[in-house]
Amino acid sequence: MRLPQSKLAFGGFGQEPGLEEVLRYTAHMFQMLFPICPGIPPPHLVMSLPLEEPPDGGWGWLIVLSGFLANSLTYGVLRSLGILFEDLVEAFDASAAQISWVTAIALATEQFASPIGTAASMRYGAQPVVVAGGLLSSLGILWASFSTSLLQLYLTLGLLTGFGWALAFAPVMGTLARYFSSRRSVAMGLALTGNGLSSFALSPLLRLLAESLAWRGALLVTSALSLHLVVCGALLRPLVLQGDRLESGSLFDWALFTQRGFGAFSFGTALLAAGYFTPYVHLEPFGRALGLDPYKAATLVSVAALSDALARLLAGCFADRRLIVPARLLVLLNSLTGCSLLLLPLASSYVDALILALLYGVSAGSFATVAFGVLPEIVGVTRVMNATGLCLMVMSVGGLLGPPLSGFLRDVTGAFTVSFLAGGTFVLSASLVFLGLPSFFAGCRACGGDGAPPRAQGAPHALLAPPSASVPLTSQCPEI
Repeated sequence: MRLPQSKLAFGGFGQEPGLEEVLRYTAHMFQMLFPICPGIPPPHLVMSLPLEEPPDGGWGWLIVLSGFLANSLTYGVLRSLGILFEDLVEAFDASAAQISWVTAIALATEQFASPIGTAASMRYGAQPVVVAGGLLSSLGILWASFSTSLLQLYLTLGLLTGFGWALAFAPVMGTLARYFSSRRSVAMGLALTGNGLSSFALSPLLRLLAESLAWRGALLVTSALSLHLVVCGALLRPLVLQGDRLESGSLFDWALFTQRGFGAFSFGTALLAAGYFTPYVHLEPFGRALGLDPYKAATLVSVAALSDALARLLAGCFADRRLIVPARLLVLLNSLTGCSLLLLPLASSYVDALILALLYGVSAGSFATVAFGVLPEIVGVTRVMNATGLCLMVMSVGGLLGPPLSGFLRDVTGAFTVSFLAGGTFVLSASLVFLGLPSFFAGCRACGGDGAPPRAQGAPHALLAPPSASVPLTSQCPEI
Protein backbone atom coordinates (compact mmCIF):
# COMPACT_ATOMS: atom_id res chain seq x y z
CA MET A 1 0.00 0.00 0.00
CA ARG A 2 1.34 3.41 -0.99
CA LEU A 3 0.75 6.21 1.50
CA PRO A 4 -0.02 9.71 0.14
CA GLN A 5 3.12 11.81 -0.14
CA SER A 6 1.48 14.75 1.58
CA LYS A 7 0.95 12.67 4.71
CA LEU A 8 4.53 11.58 4.71
CA ALA A 9 5.95 15.07 4.48
CA PHE A 10 6.29 15.41 8.26
CA GLY A 11 8.91 12.66 8.27
CA GLY A 12 11.09 14.31 5.66
CA PHE A 13 10.95 11.60 3.03
CA GLY A 14 9.27 11.77 -0.35
CA GLN A 15 9.54 8.27 -1.77
CA GLU A 16 7.96 4.87 -1.23
CA PRO A 17 8.03 4.44 2.57
CA GLY A 18 9.75 1.49 4.18
CA LEU A 19 8.70 -0.28 7.36
CA GLU A 20 10.47 2.20 9.62
CA GLU A 21 8.77 5.17 7.95
CA VAL A 22 5.36 3.51 8.28
CA LEU A 23 5.98 2.88 11.98
CA ARG A 24 6.99 6.51 12.46
CA TYR A 25 3.91 7.69 10.56
CA THR A 26 1.66 5.47 12.67
CA ALA A 27 3.22 6.72 15.91
CA HIS A 28 2.79 10.31 14.73
CA MET A 29 -0.88 9.83 13.83
CA PHE A 30 -1.55 8.02 17.12
CA GLN A 31 -0.07 10.89 19.08
CA MET A 32 -2.06 13.49 17.15
CA LEU A 33 -5.34 11.60 17.63
CA PHE A 34 -4.72 10.41 21.21
CA PRO A 35 -2.27 12.83 22.81
CA ILE A 36 -0.95 11.38 26.08
CA CYS A 37 0.76 14.57 27.18
CA PRO A 38 0.16 17.82 25.29
CA GLY A 39 3.16 19.54 23.88
CA ILE A 40 5.31 16.44 23.32
CA PRO A 41 6.55 16.23 19.74
CA PRO A 42 6.73 12.90 17.90
CA PRO A 43 9.92 11.00 18.81
CA HIS A 44 11.38 11.12 15.30
CA LEU A 45 11.22 14.93 15.34
CA VAL A 46 13.21 15.23 18.56
CA MET A 47 16.50 15.81 16.72
CA SER A 48 15.05 19.01 15.28
CA LEU A 49 14.71 20.48 18.78
CA PRO A 50 17.33 22.95 20.06
CA LEU A 51 20.16 21.49 22.11
CA GLU A 52 19.83 22.08 25.84
CA GLU A 53 21.65 21.66 29.12
CA PRO A 54 20.09 19.45 31.83
CA PRO A 55 17.41 21.77 33.30
CA ASP A 56 17.99 20.57 36.90
CA GLY A 57 14.31 21.14 37.65
CA GLY A 58 11.23 22.35 35.80
CA TRP A 59 9.57 19.45 33.98
CA GLY A 60 12.31 17.30 35.46
CA TRP A 61 10.36 17.07 38.73
CA LEU A 62 7.53 15.37 36.85
CA ILE A 63 10.12 12.99 35.44
CA VAL A 64 11.07 12.32 39.08
CA LEU A 65 7.41 11.47 39.73
CA SER A 66 7.51 9.13 36.75
CA GLY A 67 10.63 7.50 38.18
CA PHE A 68 8.92 7.15 41.57
CA LEU A 69 5.99 5.32 39.98
CA ALA A 70 8.27 3.17 37.83
CA ASN A 71 10.26 2.05 40.88
CA SER A 72 7.09 1.43 42.87
CA LEU A 73 5.48 -0.72 40.19
CA THR A 74 8.53 -2.72 39.11
CA TYR A 75 11.07 -3.43 41.85
CA GLY A 76 8.57 -2.51 44.57
CA VAL A 77 6.15 -5.16 43.32
CA LEU A 78 8.97 -7.65 42.76
CA ARG A 79 10.17 -7.25 46.35
CA SER A 80 6.68 -7.70 47.74
CA LEU A 81 6.03 -10.95 45.89
CA GLY A 82 7.98 -12.73 48.62
CA ILE A 83 4.88 -12.26 50.81
CA LEU A 84 3.11 -14.83 48.60
CA PHE A 85 6.05 -17.24 48.72
CA GLU A 86 4.58 -19.78 51.17
CA ASP A 87 1.14 -19.51 49.53
CA LEU A 88 2.61 -20.46 46.16
CA VAL A 89 4.66 -23.30 47.67
CA GLU A 90 1.46 -24.75 49.14
CA ALA A 91 -0.75 -24.08 46.09
CA PHE A 92 1.60 -25.74 43.60
CA ASP A 93 3.01 -28.32 46.03
CA ALA A 94 6.47 -27.11 45.04
CA SER A 95 9.85 -26.68 46.69
CA ALA A 96 11.30 -23.34 47.76
CA ALA A 97 13.78 -23.50 44.89
CA GLN A 98 11.02 -24.03 42.31
CA ILE A 99 8.98 -21.06 43.54
CA SER A 100 12.12 -18.93 43.76
CA TRP A 101 12.48 -19.32 39.99
CA VAL A 102 9.38 -17.14 39.50
CA THR A 103 10.98 -14.01 40.89
CA ALA A 104 14.34 -15.01 39.42
CA ILE A 105 12.90 -15.21 35.90
CA ALA A 106 11.03 -11.92 36.34
CA LEU A 107 14.13 -10.16 37.63
CA ALA A 108 16.46 -11.67 35.02
CA THR A 109 14.07 -10.89 32.16
CA GLU A 110 13.60 -7.31 33.34
CA GLN A 111 17.34 -6.80 33.50
CA PHE A 112 18.42 -8.81 30.45
CA ALA A 113 15.84 -7.20 28.16
CA SER A 114 16.53 -3.66 29.41
CA PRO A 115 18.77 -2.84 26.40
CA ILE A 116 15.76 -3.52 24.19
CA GLY A 117 13.78 -0.94 26.15
CA THR A 118 16.53 1.67 25.99
CA ALA A 119 17.28 1.02 22.31
CA ALA A 120 13.58 1.30 21.43
CA SER A 121 13.42 4.53 23.41
CA MET A 122 16.37 5.94 21.49
CA ARG A 123 14.60 5.11 18.21
CA TYR A 124 10.93 5.81 18.90
CA GLY A 125 10.98 7.84 22.12
CA ALA A 126 10.63 6.71 25.73
CA GLN A 127 6.93 7.56 26.05
CA PRO A 128 5.34 4.84 23.84
CA VAL A 129 7.88 2.25 25.01
CA VAL A 130 7.10 2.79 28.69
CA VAL A 131 3.35 2.74 28.01
CA ALA A 132 3.71 -0.58 26.19
CA GLY A 133 5.78 -1.92 29.09
CA GLY A 134 3.06 -0.98 31.57
CA LEU A 135 0.40 -2.78 29.56
CA LEU A 136 2.53 -5.93 29.18
CA SER A 137 3.47 -6.13 32.86
CA SER A 138 -0.14 -5.71 33.96
CA LEU A 139 -1.25 -8.37 31.49
CA GLY A 140 1.44 -10.78 32.71
CA ILE A 141 0.36 -10.47 36.36
CA LEU A 142 -3.28 -10.81 35.31
CA TRP A 143 -2.62 -14.06 33.43
CA ALA A 144 -0.49 -15.33 36.32
CA SER A 145 -3.54 -15.20 38.59
CA PHE A 146 -5.12 -17.91 36.41
CA SER A 147 -2.06 -20.18 36.39
CA THR A 148 -2.59 -23.87 37.14
CA SER A 149 1.01 -25.01 36.77
CA LEU A 150 4.49 -23.76 37.55
CA LEU A 151 5.27 -23.46 33.84
CA GLN A 152 2.38 -21.05 33.36
CA LEU A 153 3.58 -19.07 36.36
CA TYR A 154 7.11 -18.90 34.91
CA LEU A 155 5.82 -17.68 31.53
CA THR A 156 3.36 -15.09 32.85
CA LEU A 157 4.57 -13.68 36.15
CA GLY A 158 8.17 -14.40 35.21
CA LEU A 159 8.76 -13.85 31.49
CA LEU A 160 5.94 -11.59 30.30
CA THR A 161 5.82 -9.38 33.38
CA GLY A 162 9.61 -9.13 33.45
CA PHE A 163 9.70 -8.05 29.80
CA GLY A 164 7.10 -5.37 30.47
CA TRP A 165 9.21 -4.06 33.35
CA ALA A 166 12.24 -4.01 31.04
CA LEU A 167 10.41 -1.69 28.64
CA ALA A 168 9.31 0.58 31.48
CA PHE A 169 12.07 0.85 34.09
CA ALA A 170 15.33 1.52 32.22
CA PRO A 171 13.92 4.18 29.83
CA VAL A 172 12.39 6.11 32.73
CA MET A 173 15.59 6.07 34.80
CA GLY A 174 17.71 6.92 31.77
CA THR A 175 15.47 9.89 30.96
CA LEU A 176 15.61 11.04 34.58
CA ALA A 177 19.42 11.04 34.58
CA ARG A 178 19.40 13.32 31.51
CA TYR A 179 17.19 15.93 33.19
CA PHE A 180 19.51 16.62 36.15
CA SER A 181 23.18 17.42 36.70
CA SER A 182 24.08 19.05 40.05
CA ARG A 183 20.89 17.75 41.67
CA ARG A 184 21.06 14.32 40.08
CA SER A 185 21.60 12.26 43.24
CA VAL A 186 18.72 14.00 45.02
CA ALA A 187 16.45 13.44 42.01
CA MET A 188 17.51 9.79 41.82
CA GLY A 189 16.97 9.41 45.56
CA LEU A 190 13.44 10.81 45.32
CA ALA A 191 12.58 8.48 42.44
CA LEU A 192 14.14 5.45 44.07
CA THR A 193 12.16 5.93 47.28
CA GLY A 194 9.23 4.52 45.34
CA ASN A 195 10.94 1.16 45.55
CA GLY A 196 10.97 1.11 49.33
CA LEU A 197 7.71 2.94 50.03
CA SER A 198 5.72 0.65 47.74
CA SER A 199 7.29 -2.41 49.36
CA PHE A 200 6.39 -0.99 52.77
CA ALA A 201 2.76 -0.54 51.70
CA LEU A 202 2.36 -3.64 49.51
CA SER A 203 3.80 -6.16 51.96
CA PRO A 204 0.94 -5.99 54.51
CA LEU A 205 -1.57 -5.31 51.74
CA LEU A 206 -0.65 -8.48 49.85
CA ARG A 207 -0.77 -10.44 53.12
CA LEU A 208 -4.26 -9.11 53.79
CA LEU A 209 -5.38 -9.80 50.21
CA ALA A 210 -3.93 -13.31 50.27
CA GLU A 211 -5.90 -14.14 53.42
CA SER A 212 -9.15 -12.64 52.17
CA LEU A 213 -8.97 -13.28 48.41
CA ALA A 214 -6.25 -15.98 48.23
CA TRP A 215 -3.06 -15.50 46.21
CA ARG A 216 -4.99 -15.28 42.93
CA GLY A 217 -7.01 -12.31 44.15
CA ALA A 218 -3.85 -10.65 45.43
CA LEU A 219 -2.30 -10.92 41.96
CA LEU A 220 -5.45 -9.49 40.34
CA VAL A 221 -5.20 -6.37 42.51
CA THR A 222 -1.47 -6.12 41.76
CA SER A 223 -2.25 -6.30 38.03
CA ALA A 224 -4.62 -3.35 38.34
CA LEU A 225 -1.99 -1.34 40.22
CA SER A 226 0.60 -2.11 37.55
CA LEU A 227 -1.49 -0.33 34.93
CA HIS A 228 -0.32 2.92 36.49
CA LEU A 229 2.97 2.41 34.67
CA VAL A 230 1.11 3.93 31.72
CA VAL A 231 1.14 7.20 33.67
CA CYS A 232 4.93 6.95 33.87
CA GLY A 233 5.14 7.00 30.10
CA ALA A 234 2.64 9.84 29.82
CA LEU A 235 4.91 12.10 31.88
CA LEU A 236 8.03 11.64 29.76
CA ARG A 237 9.17 14.45 27.48
CA PRO A 238 12.12 14.22 25.08
CA LEU A 239 15.22 16.24 25.93
CA VAL A 240 18.07 16.86 23.48
CA LEU A 241 21.37 17.62 25.21
CA GLN A 242 24.63 19.12 24.06
CA GLY A 243 26.66 16.25 22.63
CA ASP A 244 23.71 14.04 21.61
CA ARG A 245 24.32 14.66 17.92
CA LEU A 246 27.93 13.63 18.29
CA GLU A 247 27.04 10.17 19.57
CA SER A 248 27.12 7.55 16.87
CA GLY A 249 27.55 3.82 16.52
CA SER A 250 25.27 0.87 17.21
CA LEU A 251 21.90 1.39 18.81
CA PHE A 252 23.00 -0.66 21.83
CA ASP A 253 26.38 1.12 22.23
CA TRP A 254 28.41 -2.02 22.97
CA ALA A 255 31.58 0.12 22.96
CA LEU A 256 30.75 1.08 26.55
CA PHE A 257 32.20 -2.25 27.68
CA THR A 258 35.64 -1.16 26.46
CA GLN A 259 35.70 1.58 29.09
CA ARG A 260 37.45 0.60 32.29
CA GLY A 261 35.00 2.38 34.55
CA PHE A 262 31.86 0.93 32.98
CA GLY A 263 33.40 -2.55 32.79
CA ALA A 264 34.17 -2.57 36.52
CA PHE A 265 30.81 -1.06 37.41
CA SER A 266 28.74 -3.51 35.34
CA PHE A 267 30.67 -6.60 36.50
CA GLY A 268 30.36 -5.51 40.12
CA THR A 269 26.61 -5.02 39.83
CA ALA A 270 26.29 -8.51 38.31
CA LEU A 271 27.92 -9.99 41.40
CA LEU A 272 25.89 -8.01 43.89
CA ALA A 273 22.63 -8.88 42.10
CA ALA A 274 23.15 -12.51 43.12
CA GLY A 275 22.71 -11.55 46.77
CA TYR A 276 21.13 -8.09 46.85
CA PHE A 277 17.53 -9.31 46.43
CA THR A 278 17.80 -12.36 48.71
CA PRO A 279 16.13 -10.72 51.76
CA TYR A 280 13.12 -9.58 49.77
CA VAL A 281 12.50 -13.12 48.54
CA HIS A 282 13.21 -14.93 51.82
CA LEU A 283 12.85 -12.39 54.65
CA GLU A 284 9.16 -13.15 55.21
CA PRO A 285 9.57 -16.97 55.25
CA PHE A 286 12.70 -16.46 57.38
CA GLY A 287 10.52 -14.63 59.90
CA ARG A 288 8.05 -17.50 59.90
CA ALA A 289 10.91 -19.91 60.50
CA LEU A 290 11.72 -17.91 63.65
CA GLY A 291 8.21 -18.67 64.87
CA LEU A 292 6.63 -15.31 64.01
CA ASP A 293 3.02 -15.05 62.89
CA PRO A 294 2.43 -14.11 59.22
CA TYR A 295 1.79 -10.42 59.94
CA LYS A 296 4.91 -9.99 62.06
CA ALA A 297 6.91 -11.77 59.37
CA ALA A 298 5.48 -9.39 56.76
CA THR A 299 6.42 -6.48 59.05
CA LEU A 300 10.09 -7.42 58.60
CA VAL A 301 9.77 -6.76 54.87
CA SER A 302 7.89 -3.51 55.53
CA VAL A 303 10.55 -2.23 57.95
CA ALA A 304 13.34 -3.06 55.53
CA ALA A 305 11.40 -1.35 52.74
CA LEU A 306 10.64 1.82 54.72
CA SER A 307 14.22 2.24 55.93
CA ASP A 308 15.34 1.56 52.35
CA ALA A 309 13.12 4.38 51.05
CA LEU A 310 14.24 6.95 53.62
CA ALA A 311 17.89 6.02 53.15
CA ARG A 312 17.65 6.51 49.37
CA LEU A 313 16.49 10.08 49.82
CA LEU A 314 19.04 10.96 52.50
CA ALA A 315 21.84 9.29 50.55
CA GLY A 316 20.97 11.43 47.53
CA CYS A 317 21.24 14.62 49.56
CA PHE A 318 24.57 13.49 51.04
CA ALA A 319 26.03 12.32 47.72
CA ASP A 320 25.32 15.67 46.03
CA ARG A 321 27.45 17.45 48.66
CA ARG A 322 30.52 15.55 47.34
CA LEU A 323 32.08 15.14 50.78
CA ILE A 324 33.31 11.67 49.75
CA VAL A 325 34.50 10.57 46.32
CA PRO A 326 31.47 8.77 44.80
CA ALA A 327 33.44 5.60 44.01
CA ARG A 328 34.54 5.30 47.64
CA LEU A 329 31.04 5.96 48.92
CA LEU A 330 29.78 3.26 46.54
CA VAL A 331 32.21 0.67 47.97
CA LEU A 332 31.44 1.66 51.56
CA LEU A 333 27.67 1.31 51.20
CA ASN A 334 27.92 -1.92 49.22
CA SER A 335 30.17 -3.42 51.91
CA LEU A 336 27.65 -2.47 54.61
CA THR A 337 24.92 -4.19 52.58
CA GLY A 338 26.97 -7.38 52.36
CA CYS A 339 27.75 -7.33 56.09
CA SER A 340 24.06 -6.88 56.95
CA LEU A 341 23.27 -10.03 54.95
CA LEU A 342 25.96 -11.98 56.78
CA LEU A 343 24.49 -10.89 60.12
CA LEU A 344 20.84 -11.79 59.35
CA PRO A 345 21.19 -15.49 60.35
CA LEU A 346 22.19 -14.33 63.85
CA ALA A 347 18.63 -13.14 64.52
CA SER A 348 16.93 -15.28 67.15
CA SER A 349 13.93 -13.10 68.03
CA TYR A 350 11.51 -10.63 66.50
CA VAL A 351 13.49 -7.64 67.79
CA ASP A 352 16.77 -9.03 66.43
CA ALA A 353 15.20 -9.59 63.04
CA LEU A 354 13.72 -6.07 63.02
CA ILE A 355 17.07 -4.45 63.79
CA LEU A 356 18.91 -6.43 61.11
CA ALA A 357 16.14 -5.80 58.56
CA LEU A 358 16.48 -2.09 59.36
CA LEU A 359 20.26 -2.25 58.85
CA TYR A 360 19.86 -4.02 55.53
CA GLY A 361 17.26 -1.53 54.31
CA VAL A 362 19.41 1.51 55.19
CA SER A 363 22.58 0.19 53.55
CA ALA A 364 20.91 -1.33 50.47
CA GLY A 365 18.78 1.76 49.83
CA SER A 366 21.71 4.16 50.19
CA PHE A 367 23.77 2.06 47.79
CA ALA A 368 21.07 2.11 45.10
CA THR A 369 20.89 5.91 45.04
CA VAL A 370 24.66 6.33 44.84
CA ALA A 371 24.96 3.66 42.12
CA PHE A 372 22.37 5.33 39.86
CA GLY A 373 24.06 8.68 40.45
CA VAL A 374 27.54 7.37 39.65
CA LEU A 375 26.64 5.68 36.37
CA PRO A 376 25.96 8.89 34.37
CA GLU A 377 29.26 10.28 35.64
CA ILE A 378 31.15 7.23 34.41
CA VAL A 379 29.78 7.17 30.86
CA GLY A 380 28.57 10.76 30.38
CA VAL A 381 24.96 11.84 30.43
CA THR A 382 24.48 11.55 26.65
CA ARG A 383 25.17 7.80 26.81
CA VAL A 384 23.41 7.06 30.08
CA MET A 385 20.25 5.66 28.45
CA ASN A 386 22.14 2.82 26.75
CA ALA A 387 24.46 2.40 29.74
CA THR A 388 21.49 1.86 32.06
CA GLY A 389 20.09 -0.86 29.81
CA LEU A 390 23.42 -2.63 29.33
CA CYS A 391 24.23 -2.51 33.05
CA LEU A 392 20.87 -4.04 33.92
CA MET A 393 21.45 -6.70 31.26
CA VAL A 394 24.71 -7.74 32.93
CA MET A 395 22.97 -7.73 36.31
CA SER A 396 20.51 -10.31 34.99
CA VAL A 397 23.17 -13.00 35.34
CA GLY A 398 23.30 -12.49 39.09
CA GLY A 399 19.56 -11.88 39.31
CA LEU A 400 18.85 -15.23 37.63
CA LEU A 401 21.31 -17.10 39.85
CA GLY A 402 20.59 -15.56 43.26
CA PRO A 403 16.99 -16.43 44.28
CA PRO A 404 17.03 -20.06 43.01
CA LEU A 405 20.42 -20.65 44.64
CA SER A 406 19.23 -19.30 47.98
CA GLY A 407 16.04 -21.38 47.68
CA PHE A 408 18.07 -24.50 46.85
CA LEU A 409 20.34 -23.94 49.84
CA ARG A 410 17.30 -23.57 52.06
CA ASP A 411 15.85 -26.85 50.74
CA VAL A 412 19.13 -28.68 51.30
CA THR A 413 19.94 -27.28 54.75
CA GLY A 414 16.40 -26.75 56.04
CA ALA A 415 17.23 -23.19 57.12
CA PHE A 416 18.02 -19.79 55.59
CA THR A 417 21.43 -19.40 57.25
CA VAL A 418 23.52 -20.56 54.30
CA SER A 419 21.27 -18.64 51.87
CA PHE A 420 21.99 -15.32 53.58
CA LEU A 421 25.68 -16.12 53.97
CA ALA A 422 25.96 -16.88 50.24
CA GLY A 423 24.12 -13.65 49.38
CA GLY A 424 26.39 -11.59 51.60
CA THR A 425 29.46 -13.17 50.03
CA PHE A 426 28.32 -12.21 46.53
CA VAL A 427 27.67 -8.61 47.60
CA LEU A 428 31.06 -8.27 49.31
CA SER A 429 32.75 -9.72 46.22
CA ALA A 430 31.22 -6.84 44.26
CA SER A 431 32.97 -4.39 46.60
CA LEU A 432 36.31 -5.84 45.53
CA VAL A 433 35.40 -5.26 41.87
CA PHE A 434 34.30 -1.68 42.55
CA LEU A 435 37.82 -0.99 43.79
CA GLY A 436 38.73 -1.00 40.09
CA LEU A 437 36.78 2.20 39.44
CA PRO A 438 39.32 4.79 38.22
CA SER A 439 38.95 7.31 41.03
CA PHE A 440 38.83 5.02 44.07
CA PHE A 441 42.45 5.05 45.24
CA ALA A 442 43.55 8.40 43.81
CA GLY A 443 42.50 11.29 41.61
CA CYS A 444 42.58 10.85 37.87
CA ARG A 445 46.14 11.77 36.88
CA ALA A 446 45.20 11.68 33.22
CA CYS A 447 42.99 14.70 33.92
CA GLY A 448 45.64 16.56 35.89
CA GLY A 449 44.76 15.01 39.24
CA ASP A 450 46.71 13.68 42.24
CA GLY A 451 43.36 13.50 43.96
CA ALA A 452 42.55 17.20 43.92
CA PRO A 453 39.16 18.28 42.65
CA PRO A 454 39.31 18.59 38.84
CA ARG A 455 38.13 22.19 38.80
CA ALA A 456 41.08 23.14 40.95
CA GLN A 457 43.31 21.37 38.47
CA GLY A 458 41.64 22.93 35.48
CA ALA A 459 40.31 19.73 33.93
CA PRO A 460 36.96 18.03 34.53
CA HIS A 461 36.64 14.43 35.59
CA ALA A 462 33.14 12.99 35.71
CA LEU A 463 33.76 10.72 38.69
CA LEU A 464 35.19 13.47 40.88
CA ALA A 465 33.53 16.76 39.99
CA PRO A 466 29.85 17.54 40.36
CA PRO A 467 28.47 18.09 36.85
CA SER A 468 27.23 21.51 35.85
CA ALA A 469 26.75 23.55 32.74
CA SER A 470 30.39 24.55 32.85
CA VAL A 471 31.71 21.00 33.07
CA PRO A 472 31.15 18.71 30.06
CA LEU A 473 29.29 15.55 30.96
CA THR A 474 30.91 13.53 28.21
CA SER A 475 34.33 13.08 29.72
CA GLN A 476 37.21 12.26 27.40
CA CYS A 477 39.39 10.88 30.20
CA PRO A 478 41.20 7.78 28.91
CA GLU A 479 41.02 6.17 32.36
CA ILE A 480 37.25 6.01 32.21
